[in-house]
Amino acid sequence: MKIIVGVDDSAAGERAARRAVDYARRLGADLDVVFVSHVPATVLAAMGGVPTIGEDFAGAQRTAVWDRIGPIIEGTGARRLDLEGYPPDALVDLATSEKADLVVVGSRGRGDLASLFLGSTSHRVVNHAPCDVLVVRGEEA
Repeated sequence: MKIIVGVDDSAAGERAARRAVDYARRLGADLDVVFVSHVPATVLAAMGGVPTIGEDFAGAQRTAVWDRIGPIIEGTGARRLDLEGYPPDALVDLATSEKADLVVVGSRGRGDLASLFLGSTSHRVVNHAPCDVLVVRGEEA
């Protein structure tokens, strides 16, 4: 059995990682913990489109994510993956190529209006993943 969890440096990402670790342990599943670096076009435009600034931004994102998520997955045998791209599509592509049984994502609970403008990773993954998806809910810390 294969579980994939998408994480970021938010409380929602932390909750998703904790739930995925628990499920993987209970089910004896392999676990991939995935951070997808995505520098929005608006950020690049604001930075003058300079690639090195975008790379610095992505590196800072990765550091923040693994500083928060690393202790949760330490000693679990989970595989840590850094990908680049649009997060929901990268998670769906990975779930497809790895023949995942479950994808776990957090819900930030932005609501319908905010998701309309900002997008919703969990919504897109639920609608496009080739397997079951668990959306871990909870309040922001």
